[in-house]
Amino acid sequence: MVTLKGTKVVAGIVIGRLFVYMHPDKHVSRATVEDTDAQIRLFNDARQKAIEQLEEIHESSLPYLGELNASIFVAQEMLLEDKQYIDYVCKQITESKYNAAYAIALASDEFSRLFTSIEDKYMQSHVADVRDVSERLLRILCGAEGEMIQPLEPCIFASDDFSAGDIVGFKRENILGLATMFGSQVSHASILAGTMGIPSIIGLGQEMLSIYDGRCAILDGIKGELIIDPDKRTLDRMKRKQKEYDEHQRMLLLLKGKNNITKSGEYINVYANIGSAEGVETALLYDAGGIGLFRSEFIYIESPTYPTEEEQFNIYKEVLEKMRGRKVIIRTLDLGTDKQASYFRPEKENNPALGYRAIRISLAQPGIFKTQLRALYRASVYGNLDIMFPLIISVDEVKQIKEIINEVTSELDSEDIEYSKDIRIGIMIETPAAVMISEQLAAEVDFFSIGTNDLTQYTLAIDRQNPKLESYFSEVHPAVMRMIEITVDNAHKAGIPVDICGEAAADLNLTQAFINMGIDALSVSPNMVLPLRKKIRECD
Repeated sequence: MVTLKGTKVVAGIVIGRLFVYMHPDKHVSRATVEDTDAQIRLFNDARQKAIEQLEEIHESSLPYLGELNASIFVAQEMLLEDKQYIDYVCKQITESKYNAAYAIALASDEFSRLFTSIEDKYMQSHVADVRDVSERLLRILCGAEGEMIQPLEPCIFASDDFSAGDIVGFKRENILGLATMFGSQVSHASILAGTMGIPSIIGLGQEMLSIYDGRCAILDGIKGELIIDPDKRTLDRMKRKQKEYDEHQRMLLLLKGKNNITKSGEYINVYANIGSAEGVETALLYDAGGIGLFRSEFIYIESPTYPTEEEQFNIYKEVLEKMRGRKVIIRTLDLGTDKQASYFRPEKENNPALGYRAIRISLAQPGIFKTQLRALYRASVYGNLDIMFPLIISVDEVKQIKEIINEVTSELDSEDIEYSKDIRIGIMIETPAAVMISEQLAAEVDFFSIGTNDLTQYTLAIDRQNPKLESYFSEVHPAVMRMIEITVDNAHKAGIPVDICGEAAADLNLTQAFINMGIDALSVSPNMVLPLRKKIRECD
């Protein structure tokens, strides 16, 4: 019996034969070329062919993935048209006189490094896009475009790695589970595996060998283990565990449509946090009561330049329409620290977490802010919209925001553009300063949303992106919990609701404490909605 340890991506336990397939090695050698124009033509021809392939994959996947999930392939097409990516490859060819394949490999490494350096997991998912697109180009250039060999009967499919294109090409009835040597939890392949409900493990490493092909195996997507040639005792134990897990999942699904009511009759809203329009369908799948945090900054990060009013309007409109009247809270631009847009490069700061970021950018550049607010107010007629503002530290900031909102709504009125008159505005409570003046702030807004990630960082004076300080970072520190309690008390004194949208909201060990404090709503990643609902219904 061999047990390989990896990282769980999609939970579930499956038992079956292993089918091991390793992608052909595409060795990319460096060569110095004289005819650089010919290499650029090779690159552009490969780009065009890759775009055509992705268009075909997009169209074929629409029926079972839906528009939002299938848009992964549209994003990859856009990367193939991205000026920065194209310019980088062409520069390596023209200036360094590298062959096209080697220039693409360098671009893959460079852009992957840039995205990996960003702390946010959603942005790190673009590493997969870069690598998938670059791999597709290299397969075309190297003549290695043959389709992946597919299993002919139900099995656990193991490989070095899977791309998003590989996932959508599977015959789902033959895939019990997926296991890879490499991979990322936030890759689009992992996201699609979750969408399709395929239990998956990544990161098994070089110990995942071709010699295991055909062996009996157990994929434990709860612990992140692949057990090969299990003995009878292990097999019996895992069959019991599989049955228990499947029963637990059935029970969770029975909670869809149920209320988030404690044993003592308290109702707690459970919302979902999403980073893009792609997250809406997942939020609905898990029956979230609404969107508690839509991170609008990713619209800016993914755009080659400042997104226009019309571009933003279409995204907000799509989200609101798809949520069918459920609450949608959109946070305005929150760039800074680990979230950067390629075209927005403020001066280097010694302490970026304490610097020019979030609402400070919006107030300092009112043109950008007004464009976003116009798009939000225009979209408001298509659903149930609330707007909240990040990193507030003073009442004056809230008053400045209101003045700009008045300017925007006056403009819309003069242009006879319809917008909802019922939009509530709220603020993020993320700093000790906001906590200490929360009584005054509550008189100015319609709701609070506590961002426990930054609140913990600023309260404890700990950089949450510094791995050396991980053991010190604690959202259950008494000071942080007291900050939350003060905020809730002052919000309720003013008659406004307060929710938590930071990581702590998903900590089921804290749910009872938050309910005791009087929290009105908790906003979590979509896959945590039903477990949190179950926990709330068990609380008193």
